[in-house]
Amino acid sequence: MRGGMTERAVLLGQRKSLVGVVAQPTTLRSADAPAIVIFNTGIIHRVGHNRMYVTMSRALATAGFTVLRFDFSGIGDSEPRRDGLSPFEACLADIREALDWVEASCQAPRFILIGMCSGADHAILYGPSDPRVAALVLIDPSIPPTARYYLGYVGQRLVRLRSWINVAMGRSRIVRLWAARLLRFASRPQMPGDFGLENLERAYRNSVDRGVSMLAVFTGDSTRQTYRDQMIDAFPNVPFGEQLQLKFFPESDHTFTSSDSRSKLIGTVVGWIQTAAPRMRPAHFGPGARFTSGDLTRER
Repeated sequence: MRGGMTERAVLLGQRKSLVGVVAQPTTLRSADAPAIVIFNTGIIHRVGHNRMYVTMSRALATAGFTVLRFDFSGIGDSEPRRDGLSPFEACLADIREALDWVEASCQAPRFILIGMCSGADHAILYGPSDPRVAALVLIDPSIPPTARYYLGYVGQRLVRLRSWINVAMGRSRIVRLWAARLLRFASRPQMPGDFGLENLERAYRNSVDRGVSMLAVFTGDSTRQTYRDQMIDAFPNVPFGEQLQLKFFPESDHTFTSSDSRSKLIGTVVGWIQTAAPRMRPAHFGPGARFTSGDLTRER
């Protein structure tokens, strides 16, 4: 028991093979308050970089929300799946099983998904497939480069003496980047694997169509983006409108190493959820509707 909340370890999923920690408030913020599920970042254990997710989940629980942070199959304390699914499909199946558990065990009517880097990509690719998902918090998600991105990347590197030394010695990453990508920019280069541009754009568009609220947080030390509005420019066919709120932390690195940057991030996330939660509503689907998000398809 901590002030205003409790924590307990849980086993979830069809085989009870997923290990998580659920933080629950002493008093829920409201009867229909969304539950929050936090995903792994890459192969990082559910505590997150610098124990960021531990602090974040406790802050959210203290604010009146039920929060689950869990390990995907084969990561941290969770056992690998044995059903032959690809790593991407396995993550999506794990997410659904985790949400099913929280819904049944905590009577959660709707959900907010939080992820950083690959965790953010899993959140956006899964979110539109499940009408229980009302909002997404995406921290440094994958977004394709834009013309302004390249200009910003160049500007950042040219002010560094080491970059000039690397150019002179033929080791400059930016020279290789320009040679390999800039000439192909007109064709909008694809990102590899399941996080490809078409899948991401479709997922964002479906999220907007289904009324999902989104908070996207970007850091200044990420190679994925160089300016605040890159996400909007990268997906010009997605009418984000007021459903998307952008935050840019220019002084923070990708893993929020400094305690100040972590505190700022957690304050931003908690504040946004507190403000947005009363307005969140899961999208409505009629009987027999078909949900698709990336490679995920199911009948409901």
